[in-house]
Amino acid sequence: MVVLVLETLGQGRRRERGGLTGFLKALDTGCLPLNNSSVASVVVQRLTRSFPAKNGTVPALPAVDALSLSVADGELLTLLGPSGSGKTTLLRLIAGLETPDGGTIRIGEQDQVGIAPGDREVALVFQTLALYPHLTAEENLSFGLRLRGTNQSEMTARTREMAERLGIADCLARRPAELSSGQRQRVALGRALMRQPEVLLLDELFANLDAPLRRELRRELLCLHQVYQLTVILVTHDQAEAMALGQRVTVMNMGRIEQLATPAQLRSAPANDFVKSFLDVTVV
Repeated sequence: MVVLVLETLGQGRRRERGGLTGFLKALDTGCLPLNNSSVASVVVQRLTRSFPAKNGTVPALPAVDALSLSVADGELLTLLGPSGSGKTTLLRLIAGLETPDGGTIRIGEQDQVGIAPGDREVALVFQTLALYPHLTAEENLSFGLRLRGTNQSEMTARTREMAERLGIADCLARRPAELSSGQRQRVALGRALMRQPEVLLLDELFANLDAPLRRELRRELLCLHQVYQLTVILVTHDQAEAMALGQRVTVMNMGRIEQLATPAQLRSAPANDFVKSFLDVTVV
């Protein structure tokens, strides 16, 4: 099932208390699962999605242009590129929120053509829009389970367990407006993880956060990826973030992949002039 987690990430002004420290403590004490059997690979073949020009006088513009991509089971892949390169459109196509004009998408062994967004085992976390403002952190975390009719005792146990894992157990009674930026982000991530998706899609997850908080939350994401062995596709415009987080980095431009490589390969052997000029040598 696709879980849409829509959140506004405000400016963080201090390091989060109990976040990473609590998470690592849980990891050290063996409270976190070390295996996730529900993860899956993602294979995209010649995927195309075009949008008509606003003035209607020119042909439709391809946001994703005959793109092919394979993401391994349990891989953390970052998508990097200039604005308008098709990164978010690709995520939306994988999640089923956009209908491709051509091509195929496979998650695990299943062809996703004709499968509604609500029937795909994908969690998509957006940067923008808010958590449900009238619900507490606990109610936001358990929202998807409640929709599925999970019994109260199981729902409470799973929600509390996830909160402990993410270091937010002490703020479950608070509403989003009473949470810090990092706490809201952890609630959003927790809600996405509660249904144990096969693939986790993250769109500009750390944008608009100040540098210290951004670095801390990147470390938390790496911990989550390691522990859950999640298949993760992360969109970012931040080159340092893409290199720090991605096991491989996909550099996109005008709906196409210019290069797909490890961070080390991108640094040492950019595939073409675009990649060479796009990458900031002071960052990579």
